[in-house]
Amino acid sequence: MQGFGGRREKVAVRIGDLARQTGVSVRSLRYYEQQGLLASTRSAGGQREYPAAAVDRVIRIQEMFAAGVPSRVLAELLPCIHDTDGSPNATATPWLTETLTAERDRIDAAIKDLHRTRALLDEVIGTAQGTQGAQRAQDTATLASEANSERR
Repeated sequence: MQGFGGRREKVAVRIGDLARQTGVSVRSLRYYEQQGLLASTRSAGGQREYPAAAVDRVIRIQEMFAAGVPSRVLAELLPCIHDTDGSPNATATPWLTETLTAERDRIDAAIKDLHRTRALLDEVIGTAQGTQGAQRAQDTATLASEANSERR
């Protein structure tokens, strides 16, 4: 929000508003604070107030949790990325790089497992419907073969 003389005013967002804007429960926001993932100040009346940028921060936290990144890793990661777009900033450490590489590898493995499971479900559905075509069977066989060769 532009203030007098073109200066940018800081907009405080209350916890209920932040919850509504992000689709995250108030309880979760309090948990994020306890874990050091989110910071607030207190109003004169004692209510939690967050900077407007907290909306982007909460969205980034939710994305990372959805990918299975634990809060202890996230607490180390958040200071090293820009909230608005998730791009890295200059504070990444070698430990963080190693940890994030391991997280990425875990996510890649989970994606492969999901693809293999989807292929199996497609095969079962196709068989049950009596419409399994040659292409679907070939796709399933290829995915299963790739998954088996990667596990060896």
